[in-house]
Amino acid sequence: MNDSTALLPMRTGEIRIHDAEGFEGMRRAGQLTAECLDMLVGEVKPGVTTQYLDDLVRDFVLDHGAQSATIGYRGYRHASCISLNHVICHGIPGPKPLKEGDIANIDVTCILDGWHGDHSRMYGVGEVKRKAERLMDVTYEAMMAGINAVKPGARFGDIGGAISEIARLNRLSVVEDFCGHGVGRLFHDEPNVVHSSDYGTGPELRPGMFFTIEPMLNIGRKDAAILPDGWTAVTRDRQLSAQFEHSVGVTETGVEIFTKSPKGFDTPHTVKP
Repeated sequence: MNDSTALLPMRTGEIRIHDAEGFEGMRRAGQLTAECLDMLVGEVKPGVTTQYLDDLVRDFVLDHGAQSATIGYRGYRHASCISLNHVICHGIPGPKPLKEGDIANIDVTCILDGWHGDHSRMYGVGEVKRKAERLMDVTYEAMMAGINAVKPGARFGDIGGAISEIARLNRLSVVEDFCGHGVGRLFHDEPNVVHSSDYGTGPELRPGMFFTIEPMLNIGRKDAAILPDGWTAVTRDRQLSAQFEHSVGVTETGVEIFTKSPKGFDTPHTVKP
């Protein structure tokens, strides 16, 4: 990891409450990460390798005076995770070229002035099949339903309840092996944000809490398996999976999305560059 990790706070087991300075720091970090993923919209196409995309991310982060949270994290060597088709999350960039009809989740976390902007989106590679488009659309809808449940006095279970309801209505499954997390000056902090839960359960949401909401939805079963590389998580039945992720903060009246696309590319699979 970079030298700045020595200055980071430690996990305490409690959910941190941040002030106005924290909101401003997260806005800057979140917007930089969103700009990075905007930059990739015209680059995700057949024949391009995931390593090429990762190199673009690495260069973008460095060129903007930031750091990648994933490079060096538990031995990980890349500036992004790129998860294709039946890969749920933590896909490792490599030399394999993208194919027409693939779907890809690209997950990037920029550290700017000590703050972590954690964000991912789904990209369609060329023309994708309708079932893949629908999976991406519903996953985005589910994430936004979870985000819209965030307000002071609500419960963390309301987030997972809203996500689960959208998934159930669309006959998709919610992956339970991974969850969202607190974010800020730490990459992964309290609390765990479960995407499959019951309304009215969990800790109360309070202004100043920062965390990610990042549901993973599958066409088939919810079950995941980890490949021998120790990182790549795949669907056990090899059915398609999709994920979207935003970093958010609880405000006095609702929620602020720190990683919203400045170009309106929050669902880049719908953008024709």
